[in-house]
Parts: sequence; C-alpha cells; structure tokens
Amino acid sequence: MALQPAAGARDLNPQQVDGNRTLVSQLATVYRLWGYQEVAPPTIERLETLQAGGGIDGRELVRLATEEALGLRPEMTASIARAAGTRMAGRSRPLRLWYNGPIYRSRQSDGGCTGGGQQIVEELQSGVELLGGASAADDSELLRLLLACLRSLGLAQKHHTQLLLGHHGVLAALLEQVPAGQRTAARQALTGFDFLAIAALPLPEAQRQGLQRLMRLRGEPAAVLYQLEQLLGPCALLDNLATTLATLAPTAAAQGVTLSFDPSFQPHFALYDGLVLKVVCRGTDTAPVEIASGGRYDALVGRFCAVEGQATAAGMGFSFAVEPIRDLLESSARGGLGSSPAQGPILVAYGQANQLAQALDQLEALHSQGQAAELLSRPCAWAAEAEQEANRRGCSSTLWIA
Repeated sequence: MALQPAAGARDLNPQQVDGNRTLVSQLATVYRLWGYQEVAPPTIERLETLQAGGGIDGRELVRLATEEALGLRPEMTASIARAAGTRMAGRSRPLRLWYNGPIYRSRQSDGGCTGGGQQIVEELQSGVELLGGASAADDSELLRLLLACLRSLGLAQKHHTQLLLGHHGVLAALLEQVPAGQRTAARQALTGFDFLAIAALPLPEAQRQGLQRLMRLRGEPAAVLYQLEQLLGPCALLDNLATTLATLAPTAAAQGVTLSFDPSFQPHFALYDGLVLKVVCRGTDTAPVEIASGGRYDALVGRFCAVEGQATAAGMGFSFAVEPIRDLLESSARGGLGSSPAQGPILVAYGQANQLAQALDQLEALHSQGQAAELLSRPCAWAAEAEQEANRRGCSSTLWIA
C-alpha cells in the first residue's frame, strides 16, 4: 500500500486548512464590497475550452481518459469567459464575478538519474473577473481592487510587495520595428529575458542593441513610460496607461506596494492582449514568491460570445495563489496565519460514565453561545487529569463535570 500522496500532491493539516479558509474568506469579503458575485466554474471542461484558443500549452493540461476530449481546469478564466458568453449572455454588463477553488496542472518532474515523470499539481486559487468593461476605468478598478485585497491580507512594505505591470499592446508596438519574420523569435527572447537569443537574431547590430536596451527597460512607471514615448512617439495607448497608473500610484505608495512597469513582461499563460500584472513578495528567506497574476483578455471573451454584438467582448481579471500567501504570512510573523489559534476550544470532561448525556448537553450549550468546544469521550476521575488532557489538545480551558 502506498503511504505517501501522489507526486505533486500534498496533505494539509488542520492549521493549513484553517489558514486557507481564512484567506479565502478575507478575499471574498473584499470582492463582495466591490460588487462582485460568486460563481463556481466546473472542474472538468472540454479541452477546447481549457486550451483557450492556444493560450495554454496542451502539455500543461491534465487530460481525462474519456470518450470526449475532457480535462481538469488549469485556471478558471477560460471557463468563466465561456459561461459569461453563453449561460450569462443575457445579463447586463459589466459582469463582476469572483471564485475560489482548486486548479490542476501537469508538469514534467526532474527524476534525476531515474528519469523524469509526469506530476499533477493541485493549487488553490481565489480571484475575480470583470467582463464587458473595455475602458481604462475598468483597468483602474481592477488594479485598485487588487491593492484593496493586498491591504486586507496584510501584505505590504515588510513583505517587499511589488506589483509588476506590462502591456501586450506596448510590446506589439515595439516589435513593429523588427522585421516580420523575426518578431516571434524576438518576442520569445524578450519575454524570456534571453540575452543570448537576442544576440543570435539575424538583425542589424543597431536593432539587436535596441532590443537589448528594451530588455533592460523596467522600473518606476512614469520613467519607463517617458522612455517608451521616446521610442514610439506620443500615442493614445501610452496616455491611457499613464492615466491608469496615476489612479494607482498614490494608493500603492500609501500601503507600501512598489509599482514597476516592464514592457517585455508577459504572464505564464498567453491568454492576455492588454494590460498584464503580477504580484511578487519576499519571505524571510528573501526568495521571491509570486502570489497573484492576471490581465486583460478581450480576444478570449470574443471567442465565447454566442452572437456577434450580443455582449461587449472584453474581460480582465486576476487570481491569487492562496497557499503561497499562507506560507508567506506564516514565515513572516510570529503567531501568524497557520499557527495554533490563540483561543482554542473548551474541553468538556466528566467524571462518571453516567454523566455523558450531561456533558453533551453542556457541549451543545456552549455551541449555542458561539463558543468552540469539544468532548473528552472517556470519563476522568480528577479535574487535574482533564486539565492535562486540555493542555495536550491545545484547548483554552476545561469544563469538568464532577
């Protein structure tokens, strides 16, 4: 009998489960305050939906052995966009939706000398989608909502929280200066931060040096946008970006979140065609931890609109990786999330076997008052014995029926 979980899976202890639930609840409170409603996309979807028009590599999908081509969701945006364009097509726009639940991805593990193998990784996500809003104001709303979520979670300056932004349109405009036959390779090199690939491109030396300078162009948004204007000239795209970032910068600064703009940044999944984002924090070991990502995906929404013109083909969202946030908070603060609760349950104990019913009555009386309590299921002759058992279990106090 196998005694360990499958590769890529792990067991969660009660404290970790409570920590996950607390984080999801905190985020849900913020989502609701901003007018978002909960949805629950299916765990199983058609592969055609999951691949999101080629935005998700099929090798990352967990496929099911069924007659129909089905798989487990690797993220939830595509499923929600499908539902918005079909079952929710008649609802007024914009749709403000939030969700939480597990996602599943397939990856190839490094097996060392024994060879690699497939791992199925399960992760817990919580996020939002704003569908039908195509203006810069909708971008600003999502980014301010993201900051509100970070504030609710207590992630800020002490966690070296950085919000990294990019824009698909800016990168596309910059690549217009590269010959058409080299644009795909140049894009891959830029987004992969691959200086060697840039150096190997069959381009004039001036263009290669320009791409290498572009790869280094990142940092404070106003300064980067100024440099981009020198390269692209004045344009509405950069003006809209400047307006969006101006609505974000004071709030981010007030809560200790660093903003950074990188025109070559693109998220892991190629779902996006507008503004893109990633939130990175640092734990006590200084290792960067990616806790959120997302962006605008208008083209993906357009794929699922049942009737052309029926609804605005626009969408934007972000998702949080719940468990890395829990681990980050655990490691960065004594008594933080996931530690033993400061106020444990009351232990209800009794001295004689015939007092079990009385003990159960007391237990339920405490529950009716909203007090967590648990039963010692065997009689104990002395109060001191009950106290020892309460301490062993991490209970806050003992109610002993003599």
